[in-house]
Amino acid sequence: MDNKNRLFLISQTYATLFSVTNKLQAIGDETMKELTSRQVMALIAIVHIPEGEVTLNAIALKLGATKQSTAQIINNLKKKGYLKSEKSKTDARSVNIVITESGKKVFEEANEQGWEFLQTSFQAFSIDELEQLWGLLKKLYQFDGEQQDGFEAAGREL
Repeated sequence: MDNKNRLFLISQTYATLFSVTNKLQAIGDETMKELTSRQVMALIAIVHIPEGEVTLNAIALKLGATKQSTAQIINNLKKKGYLKSEKSKTDARSVNIVITESGKKVFEEANEQGWEFLQTSFQAFSIDELEQLWGLLKKLYQFDGEQQDGFEAAGREL
């Protein structure tokens, strides 16, 4: 394969990935009533981080996002009363993010709405294709040497 074709394929793949991500986020936002897609992903990240270790940095790392953009999402969820900050029991300098009772309720509702949306979005894919796509996306995530600290394990009970 010549370099020109490789560059073309890279640019098309990037542009398509960018567009697909935006489309999934926009339609996901319309599907879920109380939360945006990014807010749901932040809540999913929180339940996949061990209790007592749910800091802003840990959430940002789990999402593959900047601390600043994660802080904006977390602050919006706090304003809605879905999250609160608590001082760490093990480190006086650290603050843990905790899902409130109202946050648990809205998260469960969003999960139901989100599952329907995801099933519709990925209905054209076979199990083999989903496994291949997931593997390729994880491989792409590692372009900078950092492995994705994913969501494979079951999250904590709310």
